[in-house]
Amino acid sequence: MSLLSRLLTGFLMTCLTLADAAGTFAAEPLKAGDRVVFLGDSITQAGAGPKGYVTLVRQALDAQQADLKVEVIGAGISGNRVPNLEERLERDVLSKKPTVVVIYIGINDVWHSQSGRGTSRDEYEAGLKRIIAKINEAGARVILCTASVIGEKTDGSNSLDVMLDEYCAISRKVAAETKSQLLDLRRRFLQHLDRHNPMNAEAGVLTTDRVHLNEAGNAFVAAAMLDALGVKSKMETKPLLRHVVLFKFKPEVTPAQVQEVVDAFGTLPSKIDAIEDFEWGTDVSVEGKAAGYTHGFVVTFRDAKGRDEYLPHPAHQEFVKLVGPRIDGVLVFDFFVGQ
Repeated sequence: MSLLSRLLTGFLMTCLTLADAAGTFAAEPLKAGDRVVFLGDSITQAGAGPKGYVTLVRQALDAQQADLKVEVIGAGISGNRVPNLEERLERDVLSKKPTVVVIYIGINDVWHSQSGRGTSRDEYEAGLKRIIAKINEAGARVILCTASVIGEKTDGSNSLDVMLDEYCAISRKVAAETKSQLLDLRRRFLQHLDRHNPMNAEAGVLTTDRVHLNEAGNAFVAAAMLDALGVKSKMETKPLLRHVVLFKFKPEVTPAQVQEVVDAFGTLPSKIDAIEDFEWGTDVSVEGKAAGYTHGFVVTFRDAKGRDEYLPHPAHQEFVKLVGPRIDGVLVFDFFVGQ
């Protein structure tokens, strides 16, 4: 990413953080007997599957707050937009007698605009306000989420970035005006991708197809949802595992061949879900103790299991075949952060 792109991204992150703070009301602790309904589109429908974010939230609550006996209900339907949520609100949400409703919507309202089936900005805002009013009248509180991504590129070049940001700004505005708690998933996704998508991949970091969540994406959203519900995910307290790799290239290897190795290593985060972060650089030490090692790489995993999945992964093994004949030496050092 260019310096200009990073500066613009940083400015955007600051703006989104301020917007988030302006519209967020503090998370309320869950109470005994709470019934939480997740209302949304295909992302939420898939989220109720075995490894989906709704299921992960339910499992975390059962493990960490079993005494509260909180009920978690998924109410996602593929293709839904704000008007669809409003149409089925009574049937799929209010009839369940919820105490908390999490609204995760907006992708299709923007995405379907390409085929003339989107939702206008005015109707999107008005519809959200009507939905929230009905939920509040029924005695439940709302956690309103901004939409996440339609494409994971970090340089603002996803085709619907501008429009999606406009609709997310509407969601923030609605949260503030209705005094609803805001979960700014858009901001969280952009921040995560800025750190974890060094190759500017269109998909594969948190999504399978630019929109729908992969396993890492479901875990990421589940952690965000738990945070919004006032629950600390135990997974977040575990120390991260750093996998440090140093390369010394053979004298005959050309700069172009070295760059090919660097580029190939940089694609692994988009191919291997276990990778949490990736960084690399060339030696700039003034002590003269590099012993011929010129390139360093740091791969971060959530835990040892992530590393153990990474090492035999076909994408990693393919990379090993590429780099093996070109290096004169390799050093590998793994450590848990803070241990």
